[in-house]
Amino acid sequence: MPFFKNKDHNLRLSFVTKALIVGLLTGGLVSSFRWLAEAMTTFSLALYHAAHQHWWLIGGLIILAVGIAYSVSLLMRGDPNIKGAGIPQVEAQLSGFMEMDWRSVIWRKYIASTLTMSTSIFVGREGPSVQLGAAVGQGLAEIRHYPLSQRRILIANGAAAGLAAAFNAPLAGTFFVMEEIYHNFSPLVWITSLTSALSANFISLYLFGLAPVLPIKYAHILPLQHYWQLLLLGLILGLASRLYQIWLLQVPVWFDRLRLLPWYYKSVIPMLLVIPLGFSLPVTLGSGNHLVLALAHHTPSLQILLLLLVIRFVFALISYEAGVPGGFFMPILAVGALLGVLFGHSLVQLNLLAPSFVTNLMIFSMAAYFAGISKAPFTAIMLTTELVGSMRNFMPLAFVVLVTYLTVDVTHGAPIYEALAERLATFKQLPLLQGKNLQIQIPVYAQSFVEDQQVRRVNWPQNSILTTIQRGSHELVPNGDTLISAGDLLIFTIPSALNGHIRPQLIHLTQTIN
Repeated sequence: MPFFKNKDHNLRLSFVTKALIVGLLTGGLVSSFRWLAEAMTTFSLALYHAAHQHWWLIGGLIILAVGIAYSVSLLMRGDPNIKGAGIPQVEAQLSGFMEMDWRSVIWRKYIASTLTMSTSIFVGREGPSVQLGAAVGQGLAEIRHYPLSQRRILIANGAAAGLAAAFNAPLAGTFFVMEEIYHNFSPLVWITSLTSALSANFISLYLFGLAPVLPIKYAHILPLQHYWQLLLLGLILGLASRLYQIWLLQVPVWFDRLRLLPWYYKSVIPMLLVIPLGFSLPVTLGSGNHLVLALAHHTPSLQILLLLLVIRFVFALISYEAGVPGGFFMPILAVGALLGVLFGHSLVQLNLLAPSFVTNLMIFSMAAYFAGISKAPFTAIMLTTELVGSMRNFMPLAFVVLVTYLTVDVTHGAPIYEALAERLATFKQLPLLQGKNLQIQIPVYAQSFVEDQQVRRVNWPQNSILTTIQRGSHELVPNGDTLISAGDLLIFTIPSALNGHIRPQLIHLTQTIN
């Protein structure tokens, strides 16, 4: 058959096979982590409920929190790369700023994140799942001695698989890699990432069932006459997203002033602070999925909503900035849900909205708030859609996401994971793998500096060689007179040790609006 005689098709099929293996391995690993984390969280919530009748359990919770914080500190001291969500580390690794020991990351991150989530502090499982998946992809590449370019793709595939298995969200996992991790919509990357995400999701569905993670029913479609309210909601969410970005990058400065505690012991702060909160308001505990489901069935008073909003916003920042090994996808979604319910409840009080549409606004806000903070709108839309298991309100959801995204863009907000990766890179640059070359792929955006320019007229970074231009299904060998067009995929050969220095310059030339 001619299909198998085509070199490109054979290469793509080889990559798909590798991506399938990464997806299946990641699906098994992340599903076991997900099950164990949920079991530990359930046990923790049971302890808080029992503490109302047995006060001595509060002392036990304090001792348990200190013991867990100490255990997590030992794991983080052994490998600082397991600190935090893990997604900035993966992004920094793919950008060439740092390297990770995949064996250490897998077992240390797995145990540390499970222990952390057992305290019910405000972190989620998605960040560790992404880093675990990326480590699986890196491990397969290193065991099989694949070249660096293939290793990068397998790391991205593992990241997609990790998010898919964490949330039963294969499309969100794929889009997340495209928008936030790999920053590239090349056909090879998306088809392999989708393969890994689907195969990991198959394992997850087999173990946890077909029901969505947040089975929220909102059958009512929002009428068009309410879209002016969506415009206002998007503006509010955009400003709230920008505020969260600013605070998330500023809180470490405040934490650095706590010099009495080494960085690896600071996780004890949120683990102790959450105890009185769990005793008085247990609905706020954990990543936030229980709170979102509770809001979908019952709307509290405005005063309670404001209290919950402040608690979730502040404690989520503290939990993350203390460096605990946990993600903040679901905590972000929970804050977005609270903002949506608060806005919807206010409209109901003013007789501007029927109570049946408050749930709609809650779900729209979850997607939009996440999109504003991450600046990954397609990921936000698909993640929320897959989490709730419904696309009936796709149009208004996408509208709020767009308004929120534009508001953050106008206020000069940057993708939060990219900002965190850059902050990480300021003290984690590791010029590893010296003496080897690396092929990188950079897409050309419309209105960028290089669009409609001849190759010889562009001031390319030193030590970068433009070897190929992929235009649609055609590959061009460029010369000085070759004209660069928007949508082209430029393939460069660079020294691997200079990846972290050259890649940002190439991205500036090809993706910054002129």
